[in-house]
Amino acid sequence: MNEKQLIEQCLRNDRSAQKVLYQTYAPKMYAVCMRYASKRVEADDILQEAFIKVFKYLPTFKFQGSFEGWIRKIVVNTALDHIKRYAEPFDDIDENLSESVFIEPDQMLSGIGTQELFTLIQQLPEGKRIIFNLYVFEGYSHKEIAEMLGISVMTSKGQFSKAKKILQEKLLKIKANVL
Repeated sequence: MNEKQLIEQCLRNDRSAQKVLYQTYAPKMYAVCMRYASKRVEADDILQEAFIKVFKYLPTFKFQGSFEGWIRKIVVNTALDHIKRYAEPFDDIDENLSESVFIEPDQMLSGIGTQELFTLIQQLPEGKRIIFNLYVFEGYSHKEIAEMLGISVMTSKGQFSKAKKILQEKLLKIKANVL
């Protein structure tokens, strides 16, 4: 069964098709949830809430563009809604700080595994982690992030710069221990 047939069966409330859809996309979307959540239980809640929305809004999917991308957008927006409800507010950042951090990613990331990098990102303070994920993994601009989170563009840039600086410091410590 192809993706379009699966979606059409889900729209007819076919429970087995809904289960297949969930089992197909939940693992990838759980990884997205984990990037935004500080704990697994929080990621579980976000994933569950997101898939409730996926099935609720499935009739609005127009078969234009990637279905996985459509689901991903729902998951990210659900994660952001969750964060807005439960997270601490974002720190405002001085404009002068936001441009002061320079990182050479190729040198810093050589020899670092994906799981190790994921763990380092998870250790970032919540606001910085969220903005880092939205900018790096989701591809949003600082203007879009600012609008989504109700913060200034400079705060988004500043949080991102501080996140990069924290990651750089952690990576330097790892490199120092390896050498």
